[in-house]
Amino acid sequence: MFQEKALANCLDTVTTSTEDGAFQKKGHSARILSPEEAERLAKDQVLVSEFKQLKLEKEAQKNWDLFYKRNSTNFFKDRHWTTREFEELKACREKNALYSTERCNVFQCDLTKDDLLDNIPADSVDVVTLIFVLSAIHPDKMHLVLKNIYKVLKPGKCVLFRDYGLYDHAMLRFKSGSKLGENFYVRQDGTRSYFFTEEFLSQLFKAEGYEQVVNEYVQRETVNRKEDLRVPRVFLQSKFQKPFSKT
Repeated sequence: MFQEKALANCLDTVTTSTEDGAFQKKGHSARILSPEEAERLAKDQVLVSEFKQLKLEKEAQKNWDLFYKRNSTNFFKDRHWTTREFEELKACREKNALYSTERCNVFQCDLTKDDLLDNIPADSVDVVTLIFVLSAIHPDKMHLVLKNIYKVLKPGKCVLFRDYGLYDHAMLRFKSGSKLGENFYVRQDGTRSYFFTEEFLSQLFKAEGYEQVVNEYVQRETVNRKEDLRVPRVFLQSKFQKPFSKT
């Protein structure tokens, strides 16, 4: 056990962010809680009632529609980190001579129940991004999303994933009475969020036939210099590949 932990720690790397001067660390070690944080999470064991949980699931789309209506585009800042972290996105765009915004096929669907094959041919997609998507879906339905995507992804191509990781600052901010299940919480506006562990995500993808390429925590600090505030952010950043057909 000690050797395994030591090996995991050796795989961690530390880099300096040029965005705001805060540190960024990638690796397989989860964030270590302070004694106060650990005690607070240990005490928060009361779950939201089953009746309310069913209501939240039924109204999930409505709650997210209201969220985006309230926040519009001014809520989200373009940090330009997607092409920095996922080179596949930039390469896919620049190398495709047919790329044109006029040719993009935009459609809305529920990934847990609407078949992507109704709009996308099988084995035709070069890259899929799941960036802060899966955390909003009930854990019991996450496998349906991955199964749906698997059908349209080309063999040898990847799903690029980034989402909330275990012990992210957002997870620690939830007040008592917000817990839906293990690492699963509801906000005051009714939207929900799941916080992933490396092990859970790996098992989730592998159960649907994907091969793991990269799967690691990204730990960094969000810095508010005006208020002299530094908060720990934890994300899980991963790549999972659809294997080539075995002959």
